[in-house]
Amino acid sequence: MAQFVDWDLAAATAGALSKSGPRVSYTEATDVVGDLRRLTDEAAGHVADYTGLKAQVAHPPVRVVDRRDWAATNIAGLREVITPLVSRLSGDKQPGALTEAIGSRLTGVQAGTVLAYLSGRVLGQYEVFSADPGQLLLVAPNIVEVERKLGADPRDFRLWVCLHEVTHRTQFTAVPWMRAYFLSEVQAFVDASSSGGEHMVERLRRGVSTLSDVVRDPDSRTSVLDIVQTPAQRAVLDRLTALMTLLEGHAEFVMDGVGPQVIPSVERIRASFNRRREAGNPVEKAIRRLLGVDVKMRQYAEGRKFVHGVVERVGMEGFNSIFNSPLTLPRLSELGDPDAWVARVHGPAGTIPAAG
Repeated sequence: MAQFVDWDLAAATAGALSKSGPRVSYTEATDVVGDLRRLTDEAAGHVADYTGLKAQVAHPPVRVVDRRDWAATNIAGLREVITPLVSRLSGDKQPGALTEAIGSRLTGVQAGTVLAYLSGRVLGQYEVFSADPGQLLLVAPNIVEVERKLGADPRDFRLWVCLHEVTHRTQFTAVPWMRAYFLSEVQAFVDASSSGGEHMVERLRRGVSTLSDVVRDPDSRTSVLDIVQTPAQRAVLDRLTALMTLLEGHAEFVMDGVGPQVIPSVERIRASFNRRREAGNPVEKAIRRLLGVDVKMRQYAEGRKFVHGVVERVGMEGFNSIFNSPLTLPRLSELGDPDAWVARVHGPAGTIPAAG
C-alpha cells in the first residue's frame, strides 16, 4: 500500500529538532553507560525480591541510547502500529500522487516534531512494539541532564530511574501474556477506528479546532487521543487506560517501596522530581496536555494509590493475582475503589484463593 507517513523524514526531523544533550567528555559518557547497565542489573534483583515476580521469558540487555536512537526506535514501533491503521482506514486504496507526496511528508514532519519534543524528556522506556518481548531503553543524556538540574547524587538518581523502568520490564517478562494482550488491545483500537460512521479525516479536521480550544483553555484535560476517538474506540481506550494506570502505578509503588532501602537520598530525589514534573512554561504545559503527557502524570498518582490500597488489603502475593489473566486486571471503575477489585478477584472477605 502507499506510504502515508514518510518515516525516513520523521526520523530526520526528530534528529534535527532534538536538543543537544549536556556536555560530557568521552570518558564521562563511557562511565555513564557502564553505570546504567550495572545499576539496571542491581535494580532487577531489588525488584524481583520486592515484588516476588520473576521473568518467565528471556529479555535482551538494556539499551543505553541517546535522543536520536530513542526517536528512531519509537519510529520503528509506530510504523508497526500506524501502518495497519492507515491500511484499514483507506481500505488499501491508493491515494493520488499529490496526496501521497504532500501528505506523507507532512505527517512525517509532524511525527518527527512530536518525537523530538519527547526525546528530550523521556528518561527511560520499556518499548514493546518493535521487538519481542520488548526492550528496555535508558536515555543517557536526559538522565544526566535531570540529575544535574536536580543536584541529585548520580548513583542514587540513576538507580531510582532504573527501578522504575526495570519494574516495567518485569511486568512484561514475568507475565508472558502481557505483551500479547497489550498489542491485541491496540489492534482492537485500530479495528474500532473504522466504525462509528464518521470518516477519520473529518474527525481530524474537527480535531484542529479542538486543539485550538485546548491551547486557549489552561484547565482543559483534552488530549490528542480524545479528539480522534470513535465511540467504539472509547471502550477500548478505557481498558488500555486501566492497564497503563496499573502498570505505571505499580512501577511507582515499587520505586517508593525499594527506594528507602537502597537509595539514601530517595526522599530528596522524589520531592525534587515531583516539583520538576509540575513545572513548565505555559507553552510546554499546553504541549504536554495535547500529547497526553499530563494524563500519564495522573496515572502515576492514581495507579500508585490503587496498588497501595490492594497490597494493604491482601498483601503482595494477593496483589500479584492481578497478573493471573486479563480477567483479573482492574477495570477502570475499580482504580478508585481497591475494595471492589479485591471483592471481585478474592471474594468479599478479601482472602487469597488457595493454590491449585
